[in-house]
Amino acid sequence: MIDRTDRVEDQLVAFLPNLRRFAISLCGSRDVADDLVQAACERALASAERFEPGTRFDAWMFRILRNLWIDVVRRRKTAGVQEDISEREDIAGVSGEREVEARMTLRSVGEAITELPDEQREVLLLVCIEELSYRETADVLDIPIGTVMSRLARARKNLALSAGITPAPARSGVMKGIEK
Repeated sequence: MIDRTDRVEDQLVAFLPNLRRFAISLCGSRDVADDLVQAACERALASAERFEPGTRFDAWMFRILRNLWIDVVRRRKTAGVQEDISEREDIAGVSGEREVEARMTLRSVGEAITELPDEQREVLLLVCIEELSYRETADVLDIPIGTVMSRLARARKNLALSAGITPAPARSGVMKGIEK
């Protein structure tokens, strides 16, 4: 019989890029995300016997990572002020119009995502970035599937508003030549 810990270790190594991407999306800092991923890996390996074979490994890991992130956020509330390196203008960067435009676009989208309420941001990241189904997202967040759908709809609407995307015009009352 294959040891359950070995299976978790194998899956964990293959899943690291996805886990890191989700961590960066949650916290917005590669350094913090790396620490978060490391802590999630430690916790997963320490509790490998809790993983149920046949269930979604990615959902299990996303849940561990999200719970750790919640702990970090709670700790930050009592911590002092920290400086964000991305706001430091005295650090040299790549020059060029194309790179500047790309950074500005990326920054505006990132800001729009960070401005979303936590509940909407989490659902958006899990469904749109990590490609979990609504059911899997509901399981990770421990909420009803209808709540996932409504939060996702609100997140998309809020992102469109923040990005200046106007919704499609309302449908007219005329359908197939028949007025309503």
